[in-house]
Amino acid sequence: MQNQPGRTLAPQVALFDLDGTLTWKDTLLPFLRGYLARYPARVLRLWRVPLALAGYVVGVSDRGVLKSRLIRAVMGGESRARIDAWAASFVNNLHARGAFRPRALAVLSEHRAAGDSLVLLSASPDLYVPNIGRLLGFERTVCTTLRWRGDILDGHLNSANCRGEEKVLCLQELRGAYPDKPFIAYGNSLSDLAHMRQADRAVLVNGDAAARRLAGRWSIPTAEWT
Repeated sequence: MQNQPGRTLAPQVALFDLDGTLTWKDTLLPFLRGYLARYPARVLRLWRVPLALAGYVVGVSDRGVLKSRLIRAVMGGESRARIDAWAASFVNNLHARGAFRPRALAVLSEHRAAGDSLVLLSASPDLYVPNIGRLLGFERTVCTTLRWRGDILDGHLNSANCRGEEKVLCLQELRGAYPDKPFIAYGNSLSDLAHMRQADRAVLVNGDAAARRLAGRWSIPTAEWT
């Protein structure tokens, strides 16, 4: 298998990040923009967005809080049926829009052919990430979860934002689910390196200069997926 350090013959767990690793770019903002295009009256709720961004910029809130506020501004109070319908449409069209990196899909297929367990680990929300997991044939998806009031979206985080050190905790839990298998982790960002360093093997994909420098310091191989 290409671009893998020290590939073993024994089955392993292949842990993939989503945004920027499997896809060319972020998926959350296109998901929210598409919902606004489908339901344009919701644009009137966006007066909250500048306040959310200001809170993040001055350090009053973190990425998880910002994510929650953006989602609540666009989708808060909407029904599960309406959101699920949009999520299904959004995910089903990802291939048609060329959202996935061809090399990423090839590596994913190679792992599947080798009999490896496939796990999707993403900071993006469970509004649509599990759909992507099913589309691409992952056996398990771990992502940021949101709160509901029955079948109405509340939008506050129901879990920690699945990013940085939180992914380290997720990796530790996953080791309990796959106790006899080594892990190989793929990610693209500086924040992904925290959990990638804890995997048995790792590849930094399409990382920026800062991520590549830190990966080099930690002896994590790099690759360019197109």
